[in-house]
Amino acid sequence: MPQIASETHSKKERQAMEILYRLGEATVAQVQTELPDEPNYSATRALLGVLVDKGLAKVAKAEGARHYLYSPKESAHKARKGALKKLLSTFFDNSPAELAMNLLDPDQNRMTVEEIDKLQQMIDAHRAQPKV
Repeated sequence: MPQIASETHSKKERQAMEILYRLGEATVAQVQTELPDEPNYSATRALLGVLVDKGLAKVAKAEGARHYLYSPKESAHKARKGALKKLLSTFFDNSPAELAMNLLDPDQNRMTVEEIDKLQQMIDAHRAQPKV
């Protein structure tokens, strides 16, 4: 799941962010019940506070309610792009082709026919774009 690329995050932080991305926004209690091993309410609230402090999540008081709603600070799309950029620079020398070759390595992964077809469509569309 998406995350800001420049920081390291604990497993629980990543899990909580995955929940926030999936739900869009959630109360402490909602995140608590979704987390593995269901930590107590205070621990979940502290975990969400850490995500807010790190700039990954934001919090707002629910209109007409006593509880707070937590949500991702940036869209999943933007976070995904940042994580991918970090992945490319760290492991693939900024080469999308190197990443793709690793993804297509039959010894590493088995892509479905549908995934291969979609990837081929994207390659064809990229190839058809005018060169600048």
